[in-house]
Amino acid sequence: MKTTTVLAIALGVGALSACNNTPQEQAADNIEQNAEDTADMIEDNAVGNDAVEANADATADAVRAQGEKTADSVRTGADADGNSAN
Repeated sequence: MKTTTVLAIALGVGALSACNNTPQEQAADNIEQNAEDTADMIEDNAVGNDAVEANADATADAVRAQGEKTADSVRTGADADGNSAN
């Protein structure tokens, strides 16, 4: 439930903040924001010993990196297999 709420809020905020952007830029911004929100949630839920927190931090970093990579692909018009989507 918490995940759904966070993602819904992120999409709403992303849509409002991207009013003057192209559809590709809006989609890329939403991807980045969703990845950031997911990574933050992973870190927030990692309560425990140092090993658990270190693992969560590494996972969150990977989520952020993948979100940026996917958003960059959307911005440049590349689809999932690397071919031009335009």
